[in-house]
Amino acid sequence: MIQFRRLLPEPGTLDLSQLREALALPADANPERPFTIANFVASADGRATLEGRSAPLSSEGDRVMFHTLRETVDAVIAGTGTLRAERYGRLIRNPEARERRVESGRDTEPLACVISRSGDVPTDIPLFADQKSRIMLFTAAPVPALPDNVEVVELDPGELTLTTVLRHLRRHQGVQRLLCEGGPTLFAALLHEGLIDELFLTIAPRLAGGGRGPTIASGPSLAEPAELRIRWLLEREGSLFARYELSPQNP
Repeated sequence: MIQFRRLLPEPGTLDLSQLREALALPADANPERPFTIANFVASADGRATLEGRSAPLSSEGDRVMFHTLRETVDAVIAGTGTLRAERYGRLIRNPEARERRVESGRDTEPLACVISRSGDVPTDIPLFADQKSRIMLFTAAPVPALPDNVEVVELDPGELTLTTVLRHLRRHQGVQRLLCEGGPTLFAALLHEGLIDELFLTIAPRLAGGGRGPTIASGPSLAEPAELRIRWLLEREGSLFARYELSPQNP
């Protein structure tokens, strides 16, 4: 049985059912955009990837957190580089998780959101081949023919901002809860536009020990560091799982 040890706010344990309850996200928190969370894993010395991928930093507990977070949201947003590197496939793979989503009045799959100014997307990955996946591509350029499960939203280059994308998702797709899975460049851009409400961070008990590689946010520094408040801290097999709340920002 999967269990997590709760360190904060008070000691205890969480099984998988209790974890789902603990990961409940607010609905209708903001009428202008979805309640937006980010989920990352990082080494103890701050690296978000090893050899270009996050998988070497992951663990069973991290994978449970990863898939349970997907189960709770209406849409998942990821950059094209992350889609390529991680070879994205169907977002909800567990039939029981799909059933729980239907029982709660949601689609079996979260909407997969992709942003590409150039329209260059990795159509060779399993996500695009799976006709049960729902994909929305935001772009500022004409795109070639795409699979039938892809809806294209073409915007003028000056209008293609993350704020515009999130407002579109809220107003036209009814997305109330959005999960950012990276990469670091997309996460940094969301931070700069004040669009992140919570951060889920797994700290893996590993050291990269030098070399080159991104942290969870890559790009120019924020004008002022984002203030975080820890909501809870869990542990399993040496990995730490932190849930942080960011200072309220509502652009």
